[in-house]
Amino acid sequence: MAKSKAVFVCQECGYETTGWLGKCPACNQWNTLVEESRIVGTSTHTVTVASAEPVSLNEVEADNEERCSTGIREMDRVLGGGIVKGSLILVGGDPGIGKSTLLLQVCEKVNEGTKLLYVSGEESVKQIKIRADRLGIKNPGVQIVSETNFKAVESLLDKNRPQLAIIDSIQTMFNEDISSAPGSVSQVRDVTAGLMRIAKGLGIAIFVVGHVTKEGAIAGPRVLEHMVDTVLYFEGERHLSYRILRAVKNRFGSTNEIGIFEMRDVGLVEVDNPSMTMLSGRPENVPGTVVVSSLEGTRPMLVEIQALVCPTNFGMPRRMATGVDYNRVSLLMAVLEKRMGMQMSSNDAFVNVIGGLKIDEPACDLGIITALASSFRDRPVDSGTVLIGEVGLTGEVRSVSQIDKRVIEASRIGFKTCIIPEGNYRMLEKMKGFEGIKIKPVRTVQDVLEILI
Repeated sequence: MAKSKAVFVCQECGYETTGWLGKCPACNQWNTLVEESRIVGTSTHTVTVASAEPVSLNEVEADNEERCSTGIREMDRVLGGGIVKGSLILVGGDPGIGKSTLLLQVCEKVNEGTKLLYVSGEESVKQIKIRADRLGIKNPGVQIVSETNFKAVESLLDKNRPQLAIIDSIQTMFNEDISSAPGSVSQVRDVTAGLMRIAKGLGIAIFVVGHVTKEGAIAGPRVLEHMVDTVLYFEGERHLSYRILRAVKNRFGSTNEIGIFEMRDVGLVEVDNPSMTMLSGRPENVPGTVVVSSLEGTRPMLVEIQALVCPTNFGMPRRMATGVDYNRVSLLMAVLEKRMGMQMSSNDAFVNVIGGLKIDEPACDLGIITALASSFRDRPVDSGTVLIGEVGLTGEVRSVSQIDKRVIEASRIGFKTCIIPEGNYRMLEKMKGFEGIKIKPVRTVQDVLEILI
């Protein structure tokens, strides 16, 4: 006979235990275990018959995925060329960052004749209509409904059979067969599994909106990201106008691509030339500012890095980094102290990437270290120079990948000089298309500072 059993489930990682604990032993988070009831019945050992027979891999015909364009070039780039039929796509981001706005704009710009269903568990139908009017959305193929019961949503998808469905958000959906509250680990896991069955069974492409925790991860169990086909993060600061759509998982395309948008009063607008946008308003002949060439997926971008080094008023100097790794900045400052003799131990140091971008590739090391040295010596770097290179602990400048794309982007924007690692210079000597820019190879950080500062 079936009976109810109480278990305690961590709302951060999904760890289960029979008794309450103040601290989760799996993720070490405090006060995250919540009591949930489970139905436990007697098990019967039966032999199930396989519904499908295995086939030889060589006999399978692999056709290209059937894709549907979103009508937004930046989003198509991140998705790998468009929406794949029957895929489940998770879109995560901070509250108010623009996730619902982006998906509503997809409803307007998607291929004409596409049947869409927008399911909102957070807003009423009138609220969605007000936002749609503000964004200028008039697509007659869009149907909207306000519903949080997953069985009702499942019935709507089976009845209407849309080509594209949007669930906003996964944390508001609940299955009445599960006793826990909406947004809990059990509810999110069960609803996501149900949406996956619908997407694959009916061939419906489904976008799922997911909120993020204060640590920046999508709320709910980590298995949520493993179940879906694609995970997109919508990044940016709410007080800044630029937004970045980044793919961290994609079964149908690259996981390194990004799309850049600007939030305006009419909604999100694509940024066609991010390098020019990020460099607009850049000061010239000011110490502590340099331009680096960063690579996001296959897209090169020129980004301004600013550094400020000044004497500290306290016994312990301050170190702050925005947009770059704090530990990386500390490492590069140690290289300047040891290899270049710059005594920064009595100075505060602040490093910032302009535009709210986050850079995590080592090819920007040379720009960071040059900006720090420029501010420390109070000598400006030539505003027509771009720096590319990774810096090692011995002060050497190491080669980076796809140097040709980086230099071509710098030449296209109008920069006159590009400083690159000596190892990459031998590669560029055999290529053409760099006639408009002067390339200077360097071996060490000392070589760079002798040229620029």
